[in-house]
Amino acid sequence: MSRLPWVMTQEWHDVYFLHWPISPEDIQQYVPKELEIDTFEDQAWIGLIFFTMKNLRTRLMPPIPRINTFLELNVRTYVKHKGKSGVYFFSLDVNNKIVAQLGGFSGFLPFRFANMTSKADYHVVTFQNRREYTEKYPEVFIASVEVSSEPIQRTSLEYWLTERHHLWTKVMGKLIRQYNEHSPWILQRAHCTVHENSMVPLIIRNVKEDEPIAHFSKYKKAFLYLPVKES
Repeated sequence: MSRLPWVMTQEWHDVYFLHWPISPEDIQQYVPKELEIDTFEDQAWIGLIFFTMKNLRTRLMPPIPRINTFLELNVRTYVKHKGKSGVYFFSLDVNNKIVAQLGGFSGFLPFRFANMTSKADYHVVTFQNRREYTEKYPEVFIASVEVSSEPIQRTSLEYWLTERHHLWTKVMGKLIRQYNEHSPWILQRAHCTVHENSMVPLIIRNVKEDEPIAHFSKYKKAFLYLPVKES
């Protein structure tokens, strides 16, 4: 944990974790060379995390209307650097154009605008993410998820996949790390049917299974600290 005060707080609601195994060799080339792919029993993982962001605000300021609530889908893998384990993001899609523009302008994380929806039909939630752009193929993710258990005691793998408090990015040739603080995740297992997936196509095509392992968590409040440059 940083000794400095947190600079931003966020609430993550209705969080869906979807994970696929992938060979470490198939993913290392897509992350900064300073970062080592983190593995569980020699297996790397790709995660797609879908949730509703609420009450986003900076320290000592109230939430700002129009940018404090939105849907987000991020694609990530797990890395380590100098004894710390955390996350490297390939993309963070949001359905708020202002948030995407602000995130892109900062250059800190790869935020992008996408058309996103989340609809519940009894116990099944279907979410869609469509990022349209001028290249030949848009990136699309459509899946239906049904929670299938009460809160669980996490296995070693489930803890490893979800309890991540550091993230790294590379800005202007400099490796940057940010710490986020939150209480331990309370997970429920879920069943996921993927209808279409063309997110980060160079990477997703190498996953080892069609259907992900899936988890759900109802709520988490997080506190983010100032990014620091790695020495």
